[in-house]
Amino acid sequence: MAPVAARGAGAVGVGVAIFISVALTTYFICDRRSKKKNISRKNGLVEAIGNTPLIRINSLSAATGCQILGKCEFLNPGGSVKDRVALQIIQEALESGQLRPGGIVTEGSAGSTAISIATVAPAYGCKAHVVIPDDAAIEKSQILEALGATVERVRPVSITHKDHFVNIARRRASEANEFALKPKNLQLNDKDTAKINGYESDGYHYSSLFPSDCQGGFFADQFENLANFRAHYQGTGPEIWEQTNGKLDAFVAAAGTGGTVAGVSTFLQEKNPEIKCFLVDPPGSGLYNKVTRGVMYTKEEAEGKRLKNPFDTITEGIGINRITKNFAMVKLNGAFRGTDREAVEMARFLLKNDGLFLGSSSAMNCVGAVRVAQAIGPGHTIVTILCDSGMRHLSKFYNAEYLSELGLTPKAAGLEFLGIE
Repeated sequence: MAPVAARGAGAVGVGVAIFISVALTTYFICDRRSKKKNISRKNGLVEAIGNTPLIRINSLSAATGCQILGKCEFLNPGGSVKDRVALQIIQEALESGQLRPGGIVTEGSAGSTAISIATVAPAYGCKAHVVIPDDAAIEKSQILEALGATVERVRPVSITHKDHFVNIARRRASEANEFALKPKNLQLNDKDTAKINGYESDGYHYSSLFPSDCQGGFFADQFENLANFRAHYQGTGPEIWEQTNGKLDAFVAAAGTGGTVAGVSTFLQEKNPEIKCFLVDPPGSGLYNKVTRGVMYTKEEAEGKRLKNPFDTITEGIGINRITKNFAMVKLNGAFRGTDREAVEMARFLLKNDGLFLGSSSAMNCVGAVRVAQAIGPGHTIVTILCDSGMRHLSKFYNAEYLSELGLTPKAAGLEFLGIE
């Protein structure tokens, strides 16, 4: 009987050992998966902004011999890197008392910042009023309207003109403050029924611009408001540093307001001055020459060929011909000039080879990443920003007919447009 009892005890012992082994294995697997996927619950939309993945762009890495990494900002709730900026601006404005719940946040934007403001503002009980140039992709206006923002589309003019879309947005904030101070029975009037830039904007009736319970206005001022810089200095930059374990050699991005490239470059170079930071600049923008030659001018200006649009480029949201307060904070080691052809071809290359469906500024950033890789050589780690997806660029950047009219129909089989065979 003893041997039988021993076998039974042994079987139980083995069973217990197997159970414990399986339990421990399951625990460690689940624990690792939990940490890897970061599945912790977020408290509302605003907590879901930031901490975006940093991915290896396999095709570009293989082609250059560098590790080219892209920060997936298109995975923010509002679909772009500008969610960070909208959140920082609105939070700081509420804390300072410049904005109150029930107030209206106004902004002049080519699209992405406006969409982010329209996404974030309701989380704080506010509304959005956006003035957008009428040459921006129409789907951006459609998204804004779907988000509940008031949208005015106006013709592009110089920033020095009183009816530049940014200046109109600034004016709307002042008008909202005046409106909020008036007795309710005097609020409705025809103050702003004049045409803007020679034609009637989408939202020109003053009485229809602001709700009767409007608690004033606040102009976001993404170009000059240093909350933009702080969003990236305090958020994007530290995330990149942590996600790379501080092991990166270069960072590159284009600039519109300048907040992203300034905030990230300043943070990274404070952590390690050996990290090289670069600008990639689209056609028509003067920043490339400012960085490389110290003079703000463009080839188009020098030749007297500037078109009516200040930025002769198919890309949206990047390029500028002045130094903003945000860009003034930048720390750069150099700059590269990108072309529309390169951006168009890059977008198609990444879609075909990596499944990445990117917007025009993201494509230009990837052009910049390859240029940096070619300049510093193989074996380096280079980070760039994937600002938004191609979903906001269907009517122009991904429109075959539109591209054909501009002579930009994509033709490349690989990366030969960047000199890589």
